[in-house]
Amino acid sequence: MPMRYLGCGAPGNLAHMELRHLRYFVAVAEELHFRRAAERLHIAQPAVSEQIRNLERELGVQLFLRTQRSVSLTAPGSVLLQEARRVLRVADDAARMTRQAQDGVMARLRVARPPDVLPVAVPRALRRFAAGYPDVDVTVELYDPRDAIEAVRRDLLDVAIVCLPAPTSGLRVTPIGEEGVVVALPDGHPGARQTVFPIAQLDGAAPIMLPRDANPPMYDGILAAARDAGITIRAVETPAPTVEQALIAAASGRTPALLAASVASRHAFPGLRFLPLEEPALRSTVALVTASEVPRTHTARFLRLAVAMARPTGRPMLSSVA
Repeated sequence: MPMRYLGCGAPGNLAHMELRHLRYFVAVAEELHFRRAAERLHIAQPAVSEQIRNLERELGVQLFLRTQRSVSLTAPGSVLLQEARRVLRVADDAARMTRQAQDGVMARLRVARPPDVLPVAVPRALRRFAAGYPDVDVTVELYDPRDAIEAVRRDLLDVAIVCLPAPTSGLRVTPIGEEGVVVALPDGHPGARQTVFPIAQLDGAAPIMLPRDANPPMYDGILAAARDAGITIRAVETPAPTVEQALIAAASGRTPALLAASVASRHAFPGLRFLPLEEPALRSTVALVTASEVPRTHTARFLRLAVAMARPTGRPMLSSVA
């Protein structure tokens, strides 16, 4: 029997929604291309299109705007994307934990990271942790920061990587470094041959940015820095909070994308250059958020490793309960 999501209070005639419908929808919403979504799902494109049409009929709303050249999310589609991701995460966690119980593996470390920020200390700590504790099941998933913090409160996650400030009241906050901003420019952009990018050059521009929910401190900080510099920018948000969408959009036109600096260390994208925003550049504190109580042993071990990997001078970095 297929697994179903009970849609209490959902629009339309939604009484039961199969998880596979949500998976098809998320694939199309993230790819914004039916053929690529079908390839990702390893099924035929007509099957994906038919399932999306069925889902729209069942919900009684239009989820996508389709033209011969493009696919984009409608406002109801954007809402469903957030909820579908949450439901699929819960279902995947339940399936994984059930298999672990069958295999006798119960220890786990659940880490959430935002769509853009990933300090180099985190993957280094994860590699060291996996090598030292192979019996612990480690998962790293993409979460909007607010959702991740709430999941830590509810013991659905052990660690959330966030930029500060964030609503962390009552939780333990362990800073591990700072995150700057880079400008992703197409090669043909007039500023692409500079070594740094002055924020003044964005005056009147419409730079590409991830939706605010992906990283509220950085999003708000960029707009505040623009105001302080006496310039006006009109951010164009990507339909979904994925770095790849921002890079594709920047590479396909003459409009820059503003992204977290750590993106440049993880993505090499043909036709794009990454330039740091000129000093004094915006910088956000990156922290690991955990429960206020003494964390589980494996969570505490990971925190110690992450702090050690992030420490440039040997000086201790302090945790605090917000």
